Amino acid sequence: MNGGSTYKIIELVGTSTTSWEDAATTAINTASKSLKDLRIAEITKLDLTIDDGKVTGFRARINVSFKYHD
Repeated sequence: MNGGSTYKIIELVGTSTTSWEDAATTAINTASKSLKDLRIAEITKLDLTIDDGKVTGFRARINVSFKYHD
């Protein structure tokens, strides 16, 4: 065997009323409470929620990889 590693990738959506960066951080902070060895986060989509013509929320869709343990 070559001693390589295996990683799992999941999709998360973080939300914030402040910014996309805060939305992404919220998703990672929440995931890190239950997942071990988070490695890479790739933002795949950003969008906004709008209410009465005003931006009311930010959403960041993220693919997160973490090390797979047997």
